[in-house]
This record gives sequence, C-alpha cells and structure tokens, in this order.
Amino acid sequence: MILPTRRLVVTLAAGVPLALLPALVGPRLWPLWAAAACAALGAAVVDAALAVRARELRLETVVPDTLFIGERDALRLRFELPPETRATPVEVLCDLDEGLTPQPVQPVLARGGQPALLEVPLVPLRRGEPRVRATWLRWTGPLGLLRFVDRRPVGKRVPVVPNVRGVRQAALRFMSAREFIAGSKVQAHRGEGTEFDSLREYLPGLDPRALDWKSSARHRKLLLREHRAERNHQVVMAVDTGYLMSEPLAGIPRLDHAVNAALLLGFAALKTGDRVSLFAFDERVRLFTEPRSGPGAFAQLQQRTAKLDYSRAETNFTLGLVELDRRLRRRSLVVVLTDFVDTVTAELMIENLARLARRHLVLLTTLRDQGLDQVAEGAPRDLFELNRAMVARDLLREREVVLRRLRRLGAHCIEAAPAALGTRLINRYLDIKRRELV
Repeated sequence: MILPTRRLVVTLAAGVPLALLPALVGPRLWPLWAAAACAALGAAVVDAALAVRARELRLETVVPDTLFIGERDALRLRFELPPETRATPVEVLCDLDEGLTPQPVQPVLARGGQPALLEVPLVPLRRGEPRVRATWLRWTGPLGLLRFVDRRPVGKRVPVVPNVRGVRQAALRFMSAREFIAGSKVQAHRGEGTEFDSLREYLPGLDPRALDWKSSARHRKLLLREHRAERNHQVVMAVDTGYLMSEPLAGIPRLDHAVNAALLLGFAALKTGDRVSLFAFDERVRLFTEPRSGPGAFAQLQQRTAKLDYSRAETNFTLGLVELDRRLRRRSLVVVLTDFVDTVTAELMIENLARLARRHLVLLTTLRDQGLDQVAEGAPRDLFELNRAMVARDLLREREVVLRRLRRLGAHCIEAAPAALGTRLINRYLDIKRRELV
C-alpha cells in the first residue's frame, strides 16, 4: 500500500495559488501551475523509484512456543535488506489478539546486508491460545513524499499456560536445602511430628523425654528416638472458577493467581511426601482428580490446571463443597482458593466451609486487593473521593468480619496480595505439617 505523506500534500496544496493566477492576472500564466503540478508528481515518482520495495525488505518472525501467565516473553523480528541498499527507518506494529497486551509502534533501522533485530514484548493477560496475527511495516521514501505500508501475516497461536517455571523457581528458593535428599526423599522436621525416623545418641542439651530406654539398654548407651512430620497426608486444592475469579487483579485474572499458588503448594506437598488432589467448581463441579503422589503427579496437576477455564457463572458453594465432602474418604487438608465481596455474598460460603471443617482441616485463601487498600487509606481531596474511601473501608471491614467468623468456626484463613500469596500459603502448609493438625 502506498500513501501520500503530509509533505506531498503540502507540496500539492502550494500549487493552488498558482492555479488561481491565470484567472486573477492573465491566462498566459497557466503553464506555471502545470509545471508545478508536474514537478510535484515527478518528485513523487522519483521517490517511489528510489524507495525500498516491499519484496526487498525481508522479515523473519520467531514466536515463542509457550507463554507463562504473570511473565513476559518477546516476539523476535529479524529485518534484512539486500547489500548496497540504503539504510531505511521502519516503523513496526504487531497485530495481537485480546489475550495479549497491545504494544505501541516501535522503530528499527534496516541496513543493507546487515540484519536488524527487534524484540516486541508479549505480555499475556489470561490463559488460552491468543494469536499473533500479523506484523505491519511502514517506511517512507528518501524524499519523504510517499509512505509505504506492508502487512506480513503471522497467524501463529501461542499457548498461555500457568506459570510452572516461576512455580519451580519459587519452590526451590523457598524450601530449604534440608527439606530434600535426592530431590524427593524427605528428611524434614527431625525431632518433630509423630512418625518414627531414627535413633541417635543422647548429648547434653537434648530433650531427655525422647529417651528410648529399651534401645539404650540393648546398646548400653543412652539413645533418643527421633521423629518427623507424618507423610502421606491428602492435600486437596479446591479452586473456585466463578465469575469473581475472572476479574483481573494486578493485570492478571484472580483465577490465575490462585492457579499459580495451587501449583506452588502442590509442588511442595509432593516433595514432602503428601498426596495431592485438584477440585474445581463454580455453578457445578468442573474437575476432580483423585489424590496422587509420585514423580508424575505434578505433571498431571500442571495439565489439569492449564485446562481450568474462565466462567461467568456465579459460584454455588453448597453444591461444590458438599460434593467435595462426599468424594473425600479420609480426613484431608482442603485448601479453598476463592474470593468474596461482603458478608452477604459470603454467607453461603461460611455455612458450607463450617460444615466441611467438621471432617477436614480447611484453609481458606483469598486475594487482597491493594488498590482497595490505597483508596481506603488515601487522603480524600473532594467529596467524591471521600465517598470512595468510605465504601472501600466498609468492604475491607466486612471482609475482616467474614475471616474472623471462619476462624472461630475452626477454619484457617489467609488473605494476601498476589505477590505474597504463594509464600504465605507454603508457610501455613509447613506450619500445619509441623503441628500435625491434619
């Protein structure tokens, strides 16, 4: 596509006074206007002849195979012109689907015989398979009279999956080196818990209550029994996929924050010897996996969480949590990842979590909206901001009322910002294991 630039339009507009001269001064002056118009058009033809042609501008596009929610990658573009071709500034705009953050026009200088590289950020907004549709290129001729626009189709889908890479890095940073031997064999919490681990010789300062008198008599020296936290617990992650969880928080849907936290907890639970199950629900049950352990359990968990879809349905806590209670055959740690607005919308949630807490240990996990905190704590400058601050404080107060009620009913509760959710969840999980609450 070839379009006139502003310079060409101004040049042609300058010939309008010359076109009026024959009528105002004399008819013999008409060649002036004709000569000016021909000169402008001739300059445009020369500009088109000297400009880089679309077929000469070669473009190679490299699209990443996978994007992780909460992280960014880059679309890599490689421009190349034939040798002896003059350097040409090119403006680049990528046509992206709605699932990716729109990017502004970026400039690149294409040189003859020297490849030029450009990286366009790809920032996913939600899971799915958004497309990189096309790349638009725009450049001008050497005289600046014509603008050339070319569309290079790409049409490649990029799967956006839960942030497994970030989960692994966070888990390995968080879990101390003493937690693992050979990657998956647990050594943690010696001296704590109820499961026998080993015997060791008594030293001054150790707890004499742990002395094993029969073993001490057999070996003729004082020996202590060491214990560790019991393994093979069931950890069930109940993920709410209702419409509230589809709303964005910190640029990412709440559901994806919950999925990342669930994967982090699942990774840690499998490493410490527990069995992990996934349960998803909104207006009906969407997914349930039997508790599993072993090397392949995390891969299965990753695949299942990647398929959790965004829903516009209202969450039915009665149906979901009652069905979960029916499917669990033994006492489990049930981690409910959900959200609520106020005490009215949370009433059914409280009732059903209290019923679930009679058989299982319930850990409710919700996301803290830091934007709401800023509105509530900010100094209002006018009546409108004062009203907003009062509404925000009321919402925060009602959320605290809900969490206090649940704690009194025996449930554990976590409310954290998205960046701190995974760390808080792992801390609480390890504390529960140390205290043998399950």
